[in-house]
Amino acid sequence: MKKAESASSPAKSETLSSKRCCPADFPGTTLPAGKDIADILESIDKRLSSFDARLSLVEILHRKFKSLRESLEFSQQQVETLTAENEVSRWRRRRDHGEKLPEDTVKNIAATGRPRPTVAKFGHFKQKKQVKSRSRELKRTDFSVNGQFPKEMLERRRILFPIRRGFIQKGSRAVIAVDRLYVDGQLYRDPDITPWLY
Repeated sequence: MKKAESASSPAKSETLSSKRCCPADFPGTTLPAGKDIADILESIDKRLSSFDARLSLVEILHRKFKSLRESLEFSQQQVETLTAENEVSRWRRRRDHGEKLPEDTVKNIAATGRPRPTVAKFGHFKQKKQVKSRSRELKRTDFSVNGQFPKEMLERRRILFPIRRGFIQKGSRAVIAVDRLYVDGQLYRDPDITPWLY
């Protein structure tokens, strides 16, 4: 009797997880038929196709956005360049087309009080260069000769003058031309100090 119990005990100790499950074990469940599987696969295929189409649209929109951004950056650079060129052009117009005073008015000018700046117009640019080249003769006097610049350029020059002085003290040849500093013949550029050159 004991032998029979021991022989049957492994069968009793079998668990449900060790058995193979089939639809008959679970009432109310059936395996889908071949047609049902085909319908499910077709539905999945349609969804994947829809997803691919949306992904393609996102890629197209990304390319268009990138192109628009590059176009906008280019346009912004063009505007900045044109603005700078306009400032230079305006300065040159002032330089070349200033008003002339009649000779008798010039003779009768009387300085009263503190001396004020005088704007001079030259018939030719060479004359202006000649006067500027001789402006050194006015050192240690109450007079000086300077070019007429727009406010923006004057601010840039104000920034460059101390830097120029430092280079000259070190023995370098430093020259300011409009709003650019040349040190030993090379254009001085620094993103923090001369951002208008970038």
